[in-house]
Amino acid sequence: MTAALLIQLAGAAHLLSLAAIIFAPIQLHWDDELARLPKLLRQMCNVYNYYTGGTIVALGLVSLTCATELASGSHLARGVCGYTAIFWGIRLWLQLYYDFRPHLTSASLRLGYHALTALFVVFVGIYGWGALHG
Repeated sequence: MTAALLIQLAGAAHLLSLAAIIFAPIQLHWDDELARLPKLLRQMCNVYNYYTGGTIVALGLVSLTCATELASGSHLARGVCGYTAIFWGIRLWLQLYYDFRPHLTSASLRLGYHALTALFVVFVGIYGWGALHG
């Protein structure tokens, strides 16, 4: 399997991971919970969610359409891969920091949580390799 193909598969997985951004607010009853906050905080939470989703879409599409370039080892490719590895590394750290346990009330939610955690590790590995080795 080539580095470009791994990056393309990771790009597709980025887009699949968006299900969590769509599903989490529903599962966590965001509308009800955020309604208790001042308007500015509600707006900020929503913007952060949209910004994160947009970043994931962009990283996924760049990975799908520019995989050969990202695997080339150029300075720009290594920079994009480095940014992507850092983005997912921070998200992986947050996975350990957040207390999801009270919300993992079913086997499917626990499976999804662990699958996402594994996916974040894979993303850090693929893009970290691209950043360091190209």
